[in-house]
Amino acid sequence: MLLARYQHELLEAGCDEAGRGCLAGPVFAAAVILPPKFKHKLLNDTKQLNEDTRYELRVMVERKALAFAVASVDNLEIDSINILNASFLAMHRAIEKLSISPEFLIIDGNRFNKYQKVPHQCIVEGDGKYFSIAAASILAKTYRDDYMKQIAAEHPEYDWHSNKGYPTIKHRKAVLEMGFTPYHRRTFRVSDPQLSIF
Repeated sequence: MLLARYQHELLEAGCDEAGRGCLAGPVFAAAVILPPKFKHKLLNDTKQLNEDTRYELRVMVERKALAFAVASVDNLEIDSINILNASFLAMHRAIEKLSISPEFLIIDGNRFNKYQKVPHQCIVEGDGKYFSIAAASILAKTYRDDYMKQIAAEHPEYDWHSNKGYPTIKHRKAVLEMGFTPYHRRTFRVSDPQLSIF
């Protein structure tokens, strides 16, 4: 079972992003403030869950959270400031949109650019340790998936409906054969699909 809080003195928001490793589309981030004694037996790291469960959990998170927000940074901004800074910026934008201002932030990962004067703690694999980060990962992932499905209709040959912009063999092959779309990140290297992706 995940934990409800990292600390208990200050109002805490969990933050996570989705789409860092993609060749196309924005990076999305979410910030979530849950009730202090929140518990849920299914809520976990989004990578451990199937798509249907993620969408069911999104509804639950949006209903039970004290506050939540989702934001994104598009591919042009990613190319301009790099994906790491874009991930931090997406989190900052999500925190900014919260209807309640958090007093403490817990961030999935090992690095973060400080948000204003709010203290924070980075937690490696935090989406498998704290409910608020897991909730943020669910929102970031599902909102990003929705966006990628929406733009997939414009460029069906890149298979975004299925790969969501990640560098699958089919996606990389399409880029090498047809070039970039306006949604692609130009600074991301597209390796030959025949080469190992590892």
